[in-house]
Amino acid sequence: MFEIDSSMDPVLLGVAWMIGHWEGTGHGASEDGENYTYSATIDFAENGGNYLHYIMQLFETDDKGRPTKSLGMETGFWRPQADGQIEVVIVHPQGIAEVYVGKIEGAKIELTTDLVARTLTAEVPVTGGHRLYGNVESDLMFTYDRGTADQDLQPLLWARLARA
Repeated sequence: MFEIDSSMDPVLLGVAWMIGHWEGTGHGASEDGENYTYSATIDFAENGGNYLHYIMQLFETDDKGRPTKSLGMETGFWRPQADGQIEVVIVHPQGIAEVYVGKIEGAKIELTTDLVARTLTAEVPVTGGHRLYGNVESDLMFTYDRGTADQDLQPLLWARLARA
């Protein structure tokens, strides 16, 4: 059972359902169109401020579903606004930073990139993204579509995670 801390900044109420540790299995599509399965963990944490800290990690798994190798990670900050809008800043160790803007509608959050920055050595020439997060039957579901200099926006990751 998830409980909302009464001392939490009221601006966080629209995203409070996300706070905690989530685990599960997801699916991805590589740039060459090949699909794959991965395990994922997502953590959302609140520290008394008006934002959530976020970290997602993806892992290759063995035949028993146990994580064996890191496939990637991202971290950032979710900044809900009093009017139901949200700003999200996400950075990747591959040299990519994304700023998203979106709207909180109940247990659904839809995000579109406002800005993408890449280092000179970024592994992927990301140009934009679209993300959707939702609470479905108490699980966290998300999708991530990504565009690059070589490809228009297309599905990259999608998953359903349970609160652990």
